[in-house]
Amino acid sequence: MRRRIAAVVALLVGAATVVLAVVVAVSQFPRGLAVLACVVIAAVAAWYGVLRRGIARVVGLAVAGLALAGVVVLVVVGGSFGVDLIVVVGLLVTLAATRAAFTSHVDLPRVPPPQHPVLFFNPKSGGGKAERFAVAKEARDRGIEPIELKLGDELETLVRDAVARGADGIAMAGGDGSQAIVAAIAAELSLPYACIPAGTRNHFALDLGVDRDDVVGALDAFVNGGERLVDLAEVNGRVFVNNVSLGLYAEAVQRTGYRAAKIRTILDTVPDALGSGGSELDMRWTGPGGHAHRGGAAVLVSNNRYRLGRAVGSGTRPRIDDGLLGITVMGAPAEAGQRHLERPWREWSAPSFEVDADRPLPAGVDGEALVLDAPLRFRIRPGVLRVRIAPQHPGSSPSALAPEGLRDGLAALWHIALGSDRKAATSP
Repeated sequence: MRRRIAAVVALLVGAATVVLAVVVAVSQFPRGLAVLACVVIAAVAAWYGVLRRGIARVVGLAVAGLALAGVVVLVVVGGSFGVDLIVVVGLLVTLAATRAAFTSHVDLPRVPPPQHPVLFFNPKSGGGKAERFAVAKEARDRGIEPIELKLGDELETLVRDAVARGADGIAMAGGDGSQAIVAAIAAELSLPYACIPAGTRNHFALDLGVDRDDVVGALDAFVNGGERLVDLAEVNGRVFVNNVSLGLYAEAVQRTGYRAAKIRTILDTVPDALGSGGSELDMRWTGPGGHAHRGGAAVLVSNNRYRLGRAVGSGTRPRIDDGLLGITVMGAPAEAGQRHLERPWREWSAPSFEVDADRPLPAGVDGEALVLDAPLRFRIRPGVLRVRIAPQHPGSSPSALAPEGLRDGLAALWHIALGSDRKAATSP
């Protein structure tokens, strides 16, 4: 019923917002056209500025700032600020209702709980979430042995020692880098694994269907939780649960001064990647059509495909058991040797992928800054991880039911509103 109400709200408010926006645009012509022109000028000038250094950068960013100021002036002076605000609020309400309509809860198959489950926790991760939520005590209350990761400890050694002592289920309360280590061992030994969202962002937990706001409740995965099989990915034999980033961001993180001035360091890296003489980030890879390419501002290889550039579910993976890597190349040249850009990004899926270079490549692996020897060989490992999830948690990604396109999205909302939704939330 909540999904039906949300779908009705999304359809009604969305339709009213579109009608109001059209009326405003027609009645106040050519102000709307001028606003659009200022937005385009701001985008072009900002792009010009970040590709350059010195006075050229200052001029480009200054023009972008003036163009954005023009947008504000046109909206305020135009005398319809209140109406414009209503349009913006209507859009936000529509998006929120649409997300709620596509929210799913999966009833995973129940399985017997492990007899000797062990929880590994990093007390400093996520700003001290493990300590703040007293996960050690909560784990003991559920019959789970807690083991604290202390300074100087090797997490892999702790996990393997616990398994040698009889642990038959392993969980991790910490960041995604730590989750990858524990998940890799669980997959290797075919042990049930639970992800406790005690890190900073907890992307893996989100896409698994773990409620990131319920740290303590996630422990119920080893009490009465259900089980699902998901994929892991690896690069040069190293397992990752989310993604590996190469190029612009990975280079910036490696540079001296990044921690003290992140934005400035990233901006200083951009000309090396995309400027007219930029060659520092040169990478070689093969596209989905089998053609060889060079360059690209950034390459993102993920454990299953991320949904990018969508209003609903953007930045999440609809599935994490699809058996394919997600590959995204930003600023990819059209063909090897050509300097112009074909389009801003290229996205596809494949079971394996390789990136070569003439030097070791800086990489961000699940948020950890590393340098990896080329070539980088990526592959997916389908269905190798037995994940336990608490019964009160969603059990699937927030974008699992969200359609890809606008037309499909409207049709799905209509079916949900009528109670004839053909996408029942019965599988992850």
